[in-house]
Amino acid sequence: MTEHMLELDLDDVTDKAALMDRCVRHLELPDRFGRTWDALAEGLAALPDGPESGPVLVVVRNWRQYARSRPEEWEIAQEVFSSAADRAPALSVVLALGGSS
Repeated sequence: MTEHMLELDLDDVTDKAALMDRCVRHLELPDRFGRTWDALAEGLAALPDGPESGPVLVVVRNWRQYARSRPEEWEIAQEVFSSAADRAPALSVVLALGGSS
């Protein structure tokens, strides 16, 4: 089984609403997605059960601006990414360290 990679590009994201919108668009979450931290954790954990049905790698890029502008939210987001990966062993979430943001 091949790994399915999804890129979550947070360029110009500076608040939770924009983060949730970007997650819907980039992570193939349904439009009816609740846009809460709990809904994000559930949606992420469900990704390996999607149409690719293999391991899923989520690469978070250009996250530094969001982390600087909303450090408390960014901390929660990282906890959500981590808990989703703990709940779904076929899911990996990594933070890209390269880039200009």
